[in-house]
Formats: sequence, structure tokens, C-alpha cells
Amino acid sequence: MTPGVRISGLFSGASLTAKVLRGAVLSVGSFGLSQLLRLLSNLILTRLLFPEAFGLMALVTVFLVGLSMFSDLGTGPAIARSPRGDEPDFLDTAWTLQILRGLLLFLACCALARPVASFYEEPLLAGMLALASVQFLVLGLMPTRRDTASRHLRLGRLMLLDLAAQVLSLVVMVALAAWLRSVWALVLGSLAGAALQVLLAALYLPGQRNRLRWEGPAVRELVHFGKWIFVSSIFGFFLAQGDKLVLGKFLPLDAFGIYNIGFFLGSFPAMLGGVAIVRMLIPIYRERPPGQSRDNFLKLRRMRVLVSGGLIAMTTLAALLGPWLVGLLYDARYQDAGAVVVLVACIQVPVIIGLTYDHAALAAGDSQKFFIVTALKATLVGAGLLLGVQAGGLFWALVGQFLALVAAYPALVWLVAWHGAWDPLHDLAFAVLGAVCMALALWWNWAAILALVG
Repeated sequence: MTPGVRISGLFSGASLTAKVLRGAVLSVGSFGLSQLLRLLSNLILTRLLFPEAFGLMALVTVFLVGLSMFSDLGTGPAIARSPRGDEPDFLDTAWTLQILRGLLLFLACCALARPVASFYEEPLLAGMLALASVQFLVLGLMPTRRDTASRHLRLGRLMLLDLAAQVLSLVVMVALAAWLRSVWALVLGSLAGAALQVLLAALYLPGQRNRLRWEGPAVRELVHFGKWIFVSSIFGFFLAQGDKLVLGKFLPLDAFGIYNIGFFLGSFPAMLGGVAIVRMLIPIYRERPPGQSRDNFLKLRRMRVLVSGGLIAMTTLAALLGPWLVGLLYDARYQDAGAVVVLVACIQVPVIIGLTYDHAALAAGDSQKFFIVTALKATLVGAGLLLGVQAGGLFWALVGQFLALVAAYPALVWLVAWHGAWDPLHDLAFAVLGAVCMALALWWNWAAILALVG
């Protein structure tokens, strides 16, 4: 049998391996195209708008994401892992909970708009948050057919619909920016994107239409699983968005906007890996728990080596080329983003090493231990950012974040060792490789980093 035939065979059929490989390719390809579209729109919008606009929109996004994560009931992971994940009553109950959550989020965001604007001393934030909060009402109507498609790794149409919604929303956003020349174009474009996602999913995803339903056993199962997801998501927000919360307060608005551009480019490889892993790993861990057999463990090791190796390679490339890439794509107002790309890419090494681990606990239904580890990581990262930015600004804030992620590693080991998923050989090999690659990137771009610090 030729190598081409063997590779083709891996991707065909209805086996879990074939579904996972097809899903991984679709997820990575879709995310890559999505980020290219985002970069294209970013390049256009930076020429139509001003750095402060991106700082303001970053703050709006932080609080929208924060409210969403503060109320996350984990309905997606619950549908993915539950034996009842295909039953109409279970899905309709999950959809009803989702609608109620959307309404509560809308009201909460409207109530917090003025206090948030006052805290950041940006009056425009109040109106922006109030308008942007409408997307909670819209996304609350998202059909559970999205979760069903993910549960069964039928991702092709899902990816196409997401890309279509993004293309259309970017067209709307750029057109509004050219017309209004105002930050309001970013808010309205984001709202249009949410509406398009729901509309396209409702029209083109197969499956039964959702109806309002309140089934007691389904509610109890969703709440029981989701209670730890809920508190995990609160700390997950601080872990994922803590840098923007802290830096948005301590940095000037234009510098904060520049940081967000550098963050997008530097964190792209880790985000790419995260998308594929979130889509794929719960079904894999559910079907082949690593603690169940040595064969399962070794298959997961091979997958981890491929994922980690590819992400380290891409992250190294981003770190080496960051200043050059920013100089090529953006005008002189954004040149400091180049050094941010280098530093953010370096921070991703400990993130990449642990990226394939967390879902072992969620697939086993162990959301409690997942919460403990997430809470500890968020606390350490928040403290590192806050101490660093007070000690010496942006550079030391990022150093503090890196040290916090390293310090959180033992807690991650505790979590995954409990479920038989810890692979010390993988972790050591990629820690050494990542350290060498990032040292090279820092040396190569030291002049740009000194300019940022100075």
C-alpha cells in the first residue's frame, strides 16, 4: 500500500480517527482563513480609523467576553459529553436556558455600562457597551444544532457558515468605517456578525428546530455539570482577558490599541491550536481515556507531539519576524506592536505545552478539578500582570505573566495525572525546545524590545 493510499484511508470512513482527522483539518483551515480575514480587515480599518478606536473596542470586547464567561453554564461541553446529548427534550431545555442567560446578560451589561465607563474614565464606553450588549439577546437564539454538529464531529458545514458570517460582517464593518470614520463602526459590525451567525445557523444547519422546553432532569444534569464550568469560566475570563483588564487601566488608550494588534499576531499560533483542540479533544478523551490503556496514552502522545511541534514552530516564526511583519503591514503609528509580537509569542510556550491537557478532566466529567486549576492559574497570572505593570510598565507586565504561567504548571500536572494523561517526556522536550527558540527570537529582536521598554 502506497503512503498516499494510507494517508487517504486515515481520513476516510466513519471511525473516530477519521472523524478527528477530518475535523482537525477543517478546524485549523477554518480558523486560519478566519484570522486571515480578520488581519485583512484590521489592515483596512487601521487606515480608516485611529489607534484609540481599537483600544476602546478592546475594552468593550473584554467586558462582553467577561459577562459571557461569568455566566457560562457549559451547555456546549454538556451536550458533547452527555448520553442524552441527542435527545430533543435535553437540547430544547439547553436552548431555553441559553435564551434566559442571554436576556440576563443584556440587562447586566446595560446596568454596568456607566460604572465601567467611569472606572476607565472614557465616557464613550457607556453607549458602546449598551449597544454592543444587544448581541447577547441575539446569540441567545443560537440553535443547539451547532453543538450537535460539534458532538458528532460534523464540522464542514459549520465551518463554512462561520466563515460566511465573518466575511459578511467584515464587509459591513469596513463599509461603516469608511462612512462613519468612527469607533461606532466596530460596534455595529460586531453586532451584525452575531446576527449573521444565528441566521445562517438557523437556515442551513440540519436538525430539528428548537422549542421552548423545561424538563426537570435535563435542567438538573445541565446545572450539575455546569456549576463548576460556571465558576471555572469566571476565572477563565481573568486568565484569558486579565492582560486587557489590567493594561487597559494602566496604559494610554493608543498604546493599549497597539498592544492588542501585537497580541493578535503573537498569539495566533496558540489560538489556532486551541480552536482545533477544543473541537477535537472531548470526543477523543471520551472514547479513548488515556488512563484506560497504554495504547490510548501512546496514541495521545503522538497527537500531542504533532500539535506541540507545529505550534512551537509557528510561534518561533512569529517571534522572529514580528517587528518586520508589523513594519510591512502597518504604518509608523503602530511600530511598537512589533516588539509586543515577540514578547507575546514567548509567553505562549508554557501555554502550548499544556494546551492538550485540560479536556481530559472535562471529558471525564471532572469539572470541579478543572475549576481549581483554572482558578489558581488566573490568580497567579493576574498577580503577575498587576505587579509587573506597576513595577515597570508593559514589558514587566508580560514578564510577570510568563512567570505566573510557569508557576502554575504543577497544578496542571496534578489535574492531568489524576486522569492518567500527564506525559512528562513530552513536556520536558518541548520546554527545552521552546526555551531555545524563544531565546533566539529575543536575541534577534533585542533592539525593538529595548525601544519598547525605553
